[in-house]
Amino acid sequence: MGMSNLTELSEFILLGLSSRPEDQKPLFALFLIIYLVTVVGNMLIISAIHSDSRVQNPMYFFLSVLSFADICYTTVIVPKMLVNFLSDKKTISYAECLTQMYFFLAFGNIDSYLLAAMAIDRYVAICNPFHYVTVMNPRCCALLLAFSITFPYLHSLLYVLLVNQLTFCASNVIHHFFCDGYPVLKLSCSSTFVIEVVDMTEGLADVMAPFLCILISYLRILISVLKIPSAAGKRKAFSTCTSHLTVVTLFYGSISYIYFQPLSNYTVKDRIATITYTVLTSMLNPFIYSLRNKDMKSGLEKLLNKIKSQMGRFPSTKANKICGP
Repeated sequence: MGMSNLTELSEFILLGLSSRPEDQKPLFALFLIIYLVTVVGNMLIISAIHSDSRVQNPMYFFLSVLSFADICYTTVIVPKMLVNFLSDKKTISYAECLTQMYFFLAFGNIDSYLLAAMAIDRYVAICNPFHYVTVMNPRCCALLLAFSITFPYLHSLLYVLLVNQLTFCASNVIHHFFCDGYPVLKLSCSSTFVIEVVDMTEGLADVMAPFLCILISYLRILISVLKIPSAAGKRKAFSTCTSHLTVVTLFYGSISYIYFQPLSNYTVKDRIATITYTVLTSMLNPFIYSLRNKDMKSGLEKLLNKIKSQMGRFPSTKANKICGP
């Protein structure tokens, strides 16, 4: 069964965050600023990592990929939100809805696996520092990256294919600001039992696998750090993990609140809470890593100074052309 499922229903209406007309322009301004900050902030992180040799190691390699995934993650959701804030007809076609759902799930899970890869990197760096270069070699990083991309895309494909088997013949109003799985499933007039079972087994395993990897890595790190005799040594070891742990807490804390509950319990307050991991986490990541990491601070300062010096050349060049022979 494909698009023929929707003989009467060919599009959905995204209810958004608010149905009040007076809220639309302020929300548009707010999310436009958040989106621009997210894109610029993550682009600066990527540029700083690739322009400074001091931060070109596996940890920052994964951070640059995470920043790129965060840009894609928010781009899947926010531009459509912005259009709907200023549009009277807040619709999304069936095909566009499934496409949005697919890439939202894919990039969200890629974030999860990349956070796990970064936790492995921290484990090797702290617990096995003398073999860090040989263990976290380019081949290992490439395999971790391939794994982090392949499994999320396969999981997203399975989920969207199952959603495509459902019949939607009643209300077409999605009580959300994008095509998330739970709100869409609630509109189905056919049984969602199979997809719920798959979501609670394969989907849960897909989310829990990287989380368990992070948990085990940090338990091993904690054991190793507690064995360090000096307090200064302990602080130095923990300081390399604080940025990553902050991001992990924000990401998994908000996801567990939303998705570790039955479909029937999904309410309007969950729509607001979803903003945390879909929009705010991606925006905050660059600040968390740049403000709490000396290497990233110096990398960003070097990049900004380079940009300033390049911009400073243009006026003088123009003046030379005007005043020259």
